[in-house]
Amino acid sequence: MSIAAAGGRIGVTHGRFLAIALPATLAQMTTPLLGLVATGAVGRLGDAVLLGAVAVGALLFDFAFWVFGSLRMGTAGLTAQALGRDDRIEIRAVLFRALAIAAAIGLGLIAVHVPVARFAFAAMAASPGVSEAASLYFSIRILSAPFAIGNFAVLGWLVGIARTDLGLGLQVLIAAVNAVLTLALVLHWDLGIAGAALANLAAEAAGTLAGLAIAARLLGREWRVPWRTVLDRAKIVETVAVNSDIMIRTGLLMGVLLFFTAQGARADDVTLAANAVLYNVVMVTAFFLDGFSTAAEQICGQSVGARDRTGFRRAVRMVLAWGFGFALPSTLLLLAGGGALVDVLTANPAVREVARHFLPLAALTPLLGVAAFSYDGIYAGSTWSRDMRNLMIPAVATFFIVWWLTLPLGNLGLWCAYLAFMAGRGLFLALRMPALMRQTFG
Repeated sequence: MSIAAAGGRIGVTHGRFLAIALPATLAQMTTPLLGLVATGAVGRLGDAVLLGAVAVGALLFDFAFWVFGSLRMGTAGLTAQALGRDDRIEIRAVLFRALAIAAAIGLGLIAVHVPVARFAFAAMAASPGVSEAASLYFSIRILSAPFAIGNFAVLGWLVGIARTDLGLGLQVLIAAVNAVLTLALVLHWDLGIAGAALANLAAEAAGTLAGLAIAARLLGREWRVPWRTVLDRAKIVETVAVNSDIMIRTGLLMGVLLFFTAQGARADDVTLAANAVLYNVVMVTAFFLDGFSTAAEQICGQSVGARDRTGFRRAVRMVLAWGFGFALPSTLLLLAGGGALVDVLTANPAVREVARHFLPLAALTPLLGVAAFSYDGIYAGSTWSRDMRNLMIPAVATFFIVWWLTLPLGNLGLWCAYLAFMAGRGLFLALRMPALMRQTFG
């Protein structure tokens, strides 16, 4: 294994694009499997309260970790640009900076998780049974913070050097360990929601160990880098700025998802559980499409580093074409077969009925959201992180305006607001991109 040299004109072909995108697509699909396995295993117990607790606990965990998942996108963009410049020392330094940041964030989250969890559960106003079970789930799973965020750093670095095949192997390992342990701990040893959390903790730890081994093998004798380079003030400022902007952007995104879940919790436990099932079903297709976005991160970032405007334009056209080409079939597949998947994920008749009722709206998410995923990859690879942050604000405003206007429609209006939010994200990013290209390439 090695890191290929780069520099000059970037070859952007459909073959190269798919060689990056397809492993990334499969890797992204393993991410929602963590939630699907937990939801499915607990759902087979037939208790809507426990299923709702997994939804609330997992979403709070996702909020805490996915906000810092910005480290993956920022690391991918900075690494790809270093690859485009053929700066081998900086390629290594980016990884070490990202791992140091991951360790600091992970330990910090463990230190403050108790008051944060109490505030979040109170704000979501879930039933006492859901809050108690979700608190147990969250308190165990938060221990995986240093590992989960460290995995983001390693995965982003692998994306940046165009080794998404190894990223796929890493994600498959995490998903496989999680699936085996979840089924064993929840269904065989009857540990319930605590078993689901313990399984995820073990899976993230295994992923971190494997990721470090992969990085060491790739770097070989070149793993050393002077500390003065790792701690270079200008590079640290750049890294913090890029990741902070993406972190704020991700925080706004997760804020919308938290509000979405909280509205279901305020309705009743059945609506909360039904929305959780639909969310996990939809996220399978969303992460599938995000594989194309990951390819855009690498190729656009490398093109920016090499100052290759032609390669950049071709990469933009490619990610949009492939993205929309897969979004329509994904929506049609959900409309045709989503009901069967709902039945697999929950045995509760009431939850099944509500989930099937709102399935047609949920199925539109891939089609209306593919532009948002595509432009996210373009912007992340180009490290246009400040604009990613700023343009998320009008998208969030769109969500709340539509939600307020459709309040009488209840959960139907909530889904309409979410779809408007996804469509708005893509539109705002598309309108801003021409000006950013002029600034970047002259």
